[in-house]
Amino acid sequence: MGGFLSELGKKLAERWLTLLVLPGALYLAVAVTAHVLGHGHPFDLPRLTHQITTWANQPAARTTGGQVVLLAAILAGAATVGLAAQALGSLAERLCLAADWPAWPLPLRQLAAKQTALRHARWTDAARTWHHHRERDAQARAHGQPTNPARRHAAERTMTRIGPEEPGRPTWSGDRLNAVAIRLERDHHLDLATLWPHLWLILTEETRTQIATARQNLTRAATLTAWALLYLPLAAWWWPAALITITLALTGWSRTRTATDTYAMLLEATTRLHTHDLADRLGLNPTSPISPATGDALTHHLTPTPPPPPPTSSPPTG
Repeated sequence: MGGFLSELGKKLAERWLTLLVLPGALYLAVAVTAHVLGHGHPFDLPRLTHQITTWANQPAARTTGGQVVLLAAILAGAATVGLAAQALGSLAERLCLAADWPAWPLPLRQLAAKQTALRHARWTDAARTWHHHRERDAQARAHGQPTNPARRHAAERTMTRIGPEEPGRPTWSGDRLNAVAIRLERDHHLDLATLWPHLWLILTEETRTQIATARQNLTRAATLTAWALLYLPLAAWWWPAALITITLALTGWSRTRTATDTYAMLLEATTRLHTHDLADRLGLNPTSPISPATGDALTHHLTPTPPPPPPTSSPPTG
């Protein structure tokens, strides 16, 4: 037990150092640089070195106690900034996936509704173009005529860049994740939200690890976007911080889309591959592949019954 707790402590310390302290320490270093150099001397390294040397030669910084206090303050500040980034990352992830956007506060809800409507209109036009090319190619093949699949593939890519399915959320990442539930409902009559907790329990450890890693990558990508927001105020004192903000924002946006796509593919593939095993364990005698009838039976079996209606109150007696 002692060895287990010791190893657990090491892993927690490593995660604390990697996720909070190191990024926070880098942020503090950039903040100090912004304070010392400002807009007037953005790349004056001798000026920065001189100021740091001056601080290091202060009497309080030359004593052991002062150095301990300074180190503790740096660690605490770095951890605080790291926690702030984690909190902002959770908010950024929620905004990016937008699963509950109809319940957002009124200004955000209105913006999300407009963005969803705009994306829906663009997707509808692209989907019509794609289906038009599909029908033309199908008719050409039926009559033995040559086809030009490049136009059909280009139309499909245009549609997919807007959304893999009919948009119902204001962001691509939100629609990409929601597309998994839409496809499973359409193809097999499966309710992913109801099915997933039960399916998770029968997955192998390797599959769970892959899915958990993909989910962590999505969280880290959103946290990278949060770091961009934290660096943005430093641009008011030191303009190169704006370049850092732009770089982090673009990288976070790209990684979020990639991580969402990977996570969504794993969710859909895992559900399609292992739903038959779950239905078999529940004794539903599933068909292979899962038919809509089996999907309906599985969803009905796993959906909890609603609470009974409250008893009718007796009329007041006079």
